[in-house]
Amino acid sequence: MQRIQKLTPCLWFDHEAEEAAKFYCSVFDHSRITALTHYGEAGQEFHGRPVGSVLTVSFELDGQPFTGLNGGPMFTFSEAVSFQVNCQTQDEVDHFWGALSAHPQNEQCGWLKDKFGLSWQIVPVVMMEMLKDRDTSKSQRAMAAMMQMKKLDIAVLQRAFDGEG
Repeated sequence: MQRIQKLTPCLWFDHEAEEAAKFYCSVFDHSRITALTHYGEAGQEFHGRPVGSVLTVSFELDGQPFTGLNGGPMFTFSEAVSFQVNCQTQDEVDHFWGALSAHPQNEQCGWLKDKFGLSWQIVPVVMMEMLKDRDTSKSQRAMAAMMQMKKLDIAVLQRAFDGEG
């Protein structure tokens, strides 16, 4: 029997769940849409959705399951919830930032919003190590450098951490 994932984030969209799932699957490797469900008569009656329109889309991003729900316009995303993308290299940071960033005015400290309003944190793994360093002067320099950035730059963070900037 296949193991069922205990936790699956469910993302509430107005009507863009399938479009969003396709977009996210194009950004992340090892990703796929696994199932679609559609509104029936109850969807028409209670939500005003056309019979046959997409109700939910199940998808995986790099193996992590998600559900997208077309629930209507009454709820929207906020910065209170974000998804952290852990990156090993600057090339990865650049890739995810370039693919996901759609609202430059909402970017700061590695956080961005995509075209659906969902918040993401594009985080170099090395930065998290810098911030945990026992030498607080080093970690604070890295933190101060990070606070000045939109997209995080590993080389600049490293120079600040090392006291070279």
